[in-house]
Amino acid sequence: MNRKKFFKTAGILGGAGILTGLYSWQVEPFWLEFTRVPMPIKNLPDALVGKTLMQLSDIHIGATSRDSYIRDSFVKAASYQPDFVAYTGDFITYTDDRQYKQLSTLIPYAPRGRLGTIAIFGNHDYGKHWSNDQVAFTIEAILKKAGIPVLRNAQQEISGLNFIGIDDKWGTNFHPEKVMPFRNKNSAHVVLCHNPDVMDLDVWHGYDGWVISGHTHGGQCKPPFLPPPLLPVDNPRYTAGKFDFADGRTLYINRALGFTWQVRFNVRPEITIYELQKG
Repeated sequence: MNRKKFFKTAGILGGAGILTGLYSWQVEPFWLEFTRVPMPIKNLPDALVGKTLMQLSDIHIGATSRDSYIRDSFVKAASYQPDFVAYTGDFITYTDDRQYKQLSTLIPYAPRGRLGTIAIFGNHDYGKHWSNDQVAFTIEAILKKAGIPVLRNAQQEISGLNFIGIDDKWGTNFHPEKVMPFRNKNSAHVVLCHNPDVMDLDVWHGYDGWVISGHTHGGQCKPPFLPPPLLPVDNPRYTAGKFDFADGRTLYINRALGFTWQVRFNVRPEITIYELQKG
């Protein structure tokens, strides 16, 4: 390669790198995708066939979030008029008490289900080092005031669909044994569990239905044809999307609405709309 050709090639590659960086920083983190997923549920009442369950996860309201993006995403989501809405944790990225005001300002725009709305906590909802119970209590109070109950190792039946909420694996209140053995096995269930690593723990007591999670953000950056290099889970299999288990469980990992670092590549932010079917 002669000198002229070398500099020309270097200029092209450098320009491509700059464009990729700008895209990953300013475009894809805000290029929201609504994903539709069929959800066959055992024991689903006839009246719920064809209804929708919307999942929002990892909103990450905080010092580095773009509040206008979150508000606009909430408004778009609400326009789908979901029957149920489930929030699967990480409402905020806590750095100080200003996030409470942000959450209080944005949560009125958050979509609600026509039949019901439910939530669980993620690790960031427990503040720094996932160990501050007061952060979780304050978020819970804000959500309760907004009409969004938080299931903390608890269950709640809404219009014939029983939601089981497992508190976060990394937080201070991870006790699935307080709820999983006590479900009615003849009911229709959906489990909300922020961290998909819980799938590999001996806490399920024969449960054989759907589990919806978040936490991974899909890795946020995924090279083409390769797995994401960084995932906050022990099991590298748990990236994003649907996973079927031999014992009858089905896991879906949402790619997250927000971010802790403003960068995404080949992993668009996601809101999931499940279409309920007979299982």
